[in-house]
Amino acid sequence: MNNRISIKFFIVLQLIMNISCKTSKNVVVSENFNKKLSAKQIIREHSKKEAKFKTMQSRVKLEYNEGQRSQSHQINFRIKKNEIIWISATLGVLRVKITPGKVSFYNKLDKTYFDGDFSLISDLLGTNLDFYNVQNILLGDAVFTLSDEKFHDDFHEKSYVLSPKNQKKLYEIFYLLNPKHFKMDSQQLAQPQEHRMLQIDYEGYQEVSNQLIPKTIKVIAVQGNDEMSMNLEFKSVVFNTELRFPFRIPNGFEQIIIK
Repeated sequence: MNNRISIKFFIVLQLIMNISCKTSKNVVVSENFNKKLSAKQIIREHSKKEAKFKTMQSRVKLEYNEGQRSQSHQINFRIKKNEIIWISATLGVLRVKITPGKVSFYNKLDKTYFDGDFSLISDLLGTNLDFYNVQNILLGDAVFTLSDEKFHDDFHEKSYVLSPKNQKKLYEIFYLLNPKHFKMDSQQLAQPQEHRMLQIDYEGYQEVSNQLIPKTIKVIAVQGNDEMSMNLEFKSVVFNTELRFPFRIPNGFEQIIIK
Protein backbone atom coordinates (compact mmCIF):
# COMPACT_ATOMS: atom_id res chain seq x y z
CA MET A 1 0.00 0.00 0.00
CA ASN A 2 1.64 3.25 -1.13
CA ASN A 3 1.44 6.52 0.83
CA ARG A 4 -1.41 7.87 -1.24
CA ILE A 5 -3.55 4.78 -0.76
CA SER A 6 -2.64 4.60 2.93
CA ILE A 7 -3.72 8.20 3.56
CA LYS A 8 -7.01 7.79 1.70
CA PHE A 9 -7.69 4.50 3.46
CA PHE A 10 -7.15 6.17 6.83
CA ILE A 11 -9.27 9.25 6.02
CA VAL A 12 -12.34 7.32 4.96
CA LEU A 13 -11.89 4.68 7.66
CA GLN A 14 -11.97 7.15 10.53
CA LEU A 15 -14.93 8.95 9.00
CA ILE A 16 -17.25 5.99 8.84
CA MET A 17 -16.41 3.43 11.49
CA ASN A 18 -19.50 2.53 13.56
CA ILE A 19 -20.99 -0.30 15.60
CA SER A 20 -23.30 -3.36 15.65
CA CYS A 21 -23.84 -6.50 17.72
CA LYS A 22 -24.23 -10.26 17.31
CA THR A 23 -27.05 -10.28 19.87
CA SER A 24 -28.88 -7.34 18.33
CA LYS A 25 -32.21 -7.31 16.54
CA ASN A 26 -32.82 -5.68 13.18
CA VAL A 27 -34.91 -2.52 13.02
CA VAL A 28 -37.72 -2.67 10.48
CA VAL A 29 -38.60 0.60 8.77
CA SER A 30 -42.19 1.55 8.06
CA GLU A 31 -42.95 3.20 4.73
CA ASN A 32 -45.62 5.37 6.37
CA PHE A 33 -44.42 8.43 8.23
CA ASN A 34 -45.67 11.78 9.42
CA LYS A 35 -44.99 14.38 6.75
CA LYS A 36 -46.35 17.17 8.93
CA LEU A 37 -43.37 17.25 11.30
CA SER A 38 -41.39 20.48 11.26
CA ALA A 39 -37.60 20.65 10.97
CA LYS A 40 -37.42 21.48 14.70
CA GLN A 41 -39.48 18.43 15.60
CA ILE A 42 -37.34 16.15 13.43
CA ILE A 43 -34.15 17.52 15.01
CA ARG A 44 -35.61 17.07 18.50
CA GLU A 45 -36.43 13.42 17.79
CA HIS A 46 -32.97 12.84 16.33
CA SER A 47 -31.27 14.23 19.45
CA LYS A 48 -33.25 11.80 21.65
CA LYS A 49 -31.62 8.86 19.84
CA GLU A 50 -28.04 9.71 20.79
CA ALA A 51 -26.33 6.53 22.03
CA LYS A 52 -25.36 6.66 25.70
CA PHE A 53 -22.36 4.60 26.82
CA LYS A 54 -18.89 4.89 28.32
CA THR A 55 -16.98 2.42 26.14
CA MET A 56 -17.76 0.31 23.10
CA GLN A 57 -15.88 -2.27 21.09
CA SER A 58 -16.66 -4.12 17.86
CA ARG A 59 -15.30 -6.37 15.15
CA VAL A 60 -15.76 -4.96 11.65
CA LYS A 61 -15.39 -6.57 8.24
CA LEU A 62 -14.15 -3.89 5.84
CA GLU A 63 -14.11 -4.10 2.04
CA TYR A 64 -12.29 -1.26 0.29
CA ASN A 65 -12.18 -0.47 -3.43
CA GLU A 66 -10.31 2.18 -5.43
CA GLY A 67 -9.97 1.82 -9.18
CA GLN A 68 -8.53 -1.63 -9.81
CA ARG A 69 -7.48 -2.05 -6.18
CA SER A 70 -9.57 -4.09 -3.79
CA GLN A 71 -8.81 -4.95 -0.16
CA SER A 72 -10.54 -6.72 2.70
CA HIS A 73 -9.66 -6.30 6.38
CA GLN A 74 -10.88 -7.46 9.76
CA ILE A 75 -10.89 -4.41 12.04
CA ASN A 76 -10.87 -4.19 15.81
CA PHE A 77 -12.67 -0.99 16.81
CA ARG A 78 -12.80 0.57 20.27
CA ILE A 79 -14.14 3.87 21.56
CA LYS A 80 -14.14 5.68 24.86
CA LYS A 81 -16.86 8.21 24.31
CA ASN A 82 -15.69 11.80 23.93
CA GLU A 83 -12.07 10.75 24.58
CA ILE A 84 -10.57 8.09 22.26
CA ILE A 85 -11.32 6.35 18.98
CA TRP A 86 -8.98 3.39 18.36
CA ILE A 87 -8.76 1.17 15.28
CA SER A 88 -6.49 -1.80 14.61
CA ALA A 89 -6.39 -4.02 11.53
CA THR A 90 -5.49 -7.72 11.67
CA LEU A 91 -2.18 -8.33 13.47
CA GLY A 92 -1.87 -4.57 14.06
CA VAL A 93 -0.57 -3.90 10.52
CA LEU A 94 -2.56 -0.64 10.53
CA ARG A 95 -3.39 1.16 13.77
CA VAL A 96 -5.19 4.46 14.36
CA LYS A 97 -5.70 6.50 17.51
CA ILE A 98 -7.83 9.64 17.52
CA THR A 99 -8.31 11.98 20.48
CA PRO A 100 -9.83 15.47 20.67
CA GLY A 101 -6.33 16.91 20.22
CA LYS A 102 -4.55 14.55 17.84
CA VAL A 103 -4.83 12.12 14.93
CA SER A 104 -2.19 9.38 14.76
CA PHE A 105 -1.74 6.22 12.71
CA TYR A 106 0.95 3.90 11.42
CA ASN A 107 1.11 1.35 8.63
CA LYS A 108 3.48 -1.61 8.99
CA LEU A 109 3.08 -2.58 5.33
CA ASP A 110 4.98 0.46 4.08
CA LYS A 111 6.57 1.53 7.40
CA THR A 112 4.97 4.98 7.48
CA TYR A 113 3.17 6.98 10.15
CA PHE A 114 1.21 10.19 10.65
CA ASP A 115 1.09 12.11 13.91
CA GLY A 116 -0.73 15.45 13.79
CA ASP A 117 -4.01 17.33 13.95
CA PHE A 118 -7.30 17.14 12.05
CA SER A 119 -6.03 19.17 9.10
CA LEU A 120 -5.78 15.92 7.12
CA ILE A 121 -9.56 15.45 7.18
CA SER A 122 -10.43 19.15 7.10
CA ASP A 123 -8.44 19.52 3.88
CA LEU A 124 -10.37 16.66 2.29
CA LEU A 125 -13.81 18.17 3.02
CA GLY A 126 -12.93 21.86 2.88
CA THR A 127 -14.23 22.52 6.39
CA ASN A 128 -12.98 22.09 9.92
CA LEU A 129 -13.74 18.73 11.50
CA ASP A 130 -12.95 17.82 15.07
CA PHE A 131 -13.06 14.68 17.19
CA TYR A 132 -16.75 15.12 18.01
CA ASN A 133 -17.75 15.47 14.35
CA VAL A 134 -16.01 12.17 13.61
CA GLN A 135 -17.60 10.50 16.63
CA ASN A 136 -21.06 11.62 15.48
CA ILE A 137 -20.52 10.00 12.10
CA LEU A 138 -19.46 6.73 13.72
CA LEU A 139 -22.70 6.54 15.68
CA GLY A 140 -25.16 7.47 12.92
CA ASP A 141 -25.65 11.00 14.21
CA ALA A 142 -25.46 14.29 12.29
CA VAL A 143 -21.84 15.20 11.60
CA PHE A 144 -22.49 18.81 12.69
CA THR A 145 -24.73 19.84 15.57
CA LEU A 146 -28.18 20.42 14.11
CA SER A 147 -29.12 22.99 16.73
CA ASP A 148 -26.46 25.33 15.31
CA GLU A 149 -28.39 25.94 12.08
CA LYS A 150 -31.87 26.70 10.75
CA PHE A 151 -33.07 24.04 8.31
CA HIS A 152 -35.40 23.46 5.41
CA ASP A 153 -37.26 20.17 5.70
CA ASP A 154 -38.39 18.04 2.77
CA PHE A 155 -38.91 14.40 1.80
CA HIS A 156 -37.01 12.04 -0.45
CA GLU A 157 -38.45 8.59 -1.07
CA LYS A 158 -38.59 7.16 2.50
CA SER A 159 -36.51 9.76 4.37
CA TYR A 160 -36.88 13.18 5.92
CA VAL A 161 -34.37 15.58 4.34
CA LEU A 162 -32.79 18.47 6.24
CA SER A 163 -30.62 21.08 4.55
CA PRO A 164 -29.31 24.32 6.09
CA LYS A 165 -31.20 27.42 5.00
CA ASN A 166 -27.82 29.05 4.52
CA GLN A 167 -25.55 26.50 2.87
CA LYS A 168 -21.82 27.07 3.40
CA LYS A 169 -19.79 28.65 0.62
CA LEU A 170 -17.20 25.88 0.68
CA TYR A 171 -19.55 22.93 0.82
CA GLU A 172 -23.17 21.78 0.77
CA ILE A 173 -24.61 19.25 3.21
CA PHE A 174 -27.78 17.21 3.26
CA TYR A 175 -29.07 14.97 6.05
CA LEU A 176 -31.52 12.16 5.29
CA LEU A 177 -33.19 10.89 8.46
CA ASN A 178 -35.13 7.70 8.96
CA PRO A 179 -38.83 8.35 9.73
CA LYS A 180 -39.07 5.27 11.96
CA HIS A 181 -36.24 5.98 14.41
CA PHE A 182 -34.83 9.40 13.36
CA LYS A 183 -31.23 8.23 13.00
CA MET A 184 -29.37 8.99 9.77
CA ASP A 185 -30.19 7.17 6.54
CA SER A 186 -27.52 9.15 4.72
CA GLN A 187 -25.18 12.12 5.11
CA GLN A 188 -24.01 13.86 1.97
CA LEU A 189 -21.30 16.52 1.79
CA ALA A 190 -20.40 18.08 -1.54
CA GLN A 191 -17.96 20.68 -2.86
CA PRO A 192 -19.17 21.18 -6.46
CA GLN A 193 -16.47 23.69 -7.36
CA GLU A 194 -13.76 21.32 -6.15
CA HIS A 195 -15.45 18.24 -7.66
CA ARG A 196 -15.51 16.54 -4.26
CA MET A 197 -18.25 14.47 -2.71
CA LEU A 198 -18.57 12.26 0.35
CA GLN A 199 -21.69 10.16 0.79
CA ILE A 200 -22.24 7.98 3.86
CA ASP A 201 -25.22 5.63 3.63
CA TYR A 202 -26.41 3.79 6.71
CA GLU A 203 -27.93 0.66 5.18
CA GLY A 204 -29.62 -0.65 8.31
CA TYR A 205 -29.80 -0.23 12.07
CA GLN A 206 -30.15 -2.57 15.00
CA GLU A 207 -31.03 -2.28 18.63
CA VAL A 208 -28.37 -3.26 21.15
CA SER A 209 -28.98 -2.96 24.89
CA ASN A 210 -31.71 -0.39 24.19
CA GLN A 211 -29.30 1.64 22.06
CA LEU A 212 -29.93 2.17 18.35
CA ILE A 213 -26.75 1.83 16.30
CA PRO A 214 -25.85 1.31 12.63
CA LYS A 215 -25.63 -2.21 11.27
CA THR A 216 -24.11 -1.74 7.81
CA ILE A 217 -22.60 1.22 5.99
CA LYS A 218 -21.62 2.06 2.44
CA VAL A 219 -19.30 4.98 1.72
CA ILE A 220 -18.50 6.66 -1.58
CA ALA A 221 -15.80 9.36 -1.73
CA VAL A 222 -15.09 11.20 -4.98
CA GLN A 223 -12.31 13.67 -5.82
CA GLY A 224 -12.22 14.69 -9.45
CA ASN A 225 -11.91 11.50 -11.48
CA ASP A 226 -10.90 9.38 -8.47
CA GLU A 227 -13.50 7.37 -6.61
CA MET A 228 -13.26 5.20 -3.51
CA SER A 229 -15.93 3.00 -1.98
CA MET A 230 -16.20 1.02 1.22
CA ASN A 231 -18.59 -1.56 2.57
CA LEU A 232 -18.60 -2.35 6.27
CA GLU A 233 -20.22 -5.11 8.28
CA PHE A 234 -20.22 -4.67 12.06
CA LYS A 235 -20.26 -7.53 14.53
CA SER A 236 -19.79 -8.42 18.18
CA VAL A 237 -20.34 -5.14 19.97
CA VAL A 238 -19.77 -4.95 23.73
CA PHE A 239 -20.65 -1.89 25.78
CA ASN A 240 -19.12 -0.48 28.94
CA THR A 241 -16.20 -2.84 29.56
CA GLU A 242 -12.68 -1.90 30.60
CA LEU A 243 -10.67 -1.31 27.43
CA ARG A 244 -7.04 -0.65 26.55
CA PHE A 245 -5.98 1.62 23.68
CA PRO A 246 -2.33 0.67 22.99
CA PHE A 247 -0.50 2.80 20.46
CA ARG A 248 3.24 3.21 19.88
CA ILE A 249 4.83 4.20 16.57
CA PRO A 250 7.55 1.64 15.76
CA ASN A 251 11.13 2.81 15.39
CA GLY A 252 12.42 3.48 11.90
CA PHE A 253 9.09 4.40 10.31
CA GLU A 254 8.93 7.34 7.89
CA GLN A 255 6.67 10.24 8.85
CA ILE A 256 3.97 11.36 6.41
CA ILE A 257 3.85 15.14 6.16
CA ILE A 258 0.61 16.79 5.04
CA LYS A 259 1.28 20.20 3.48
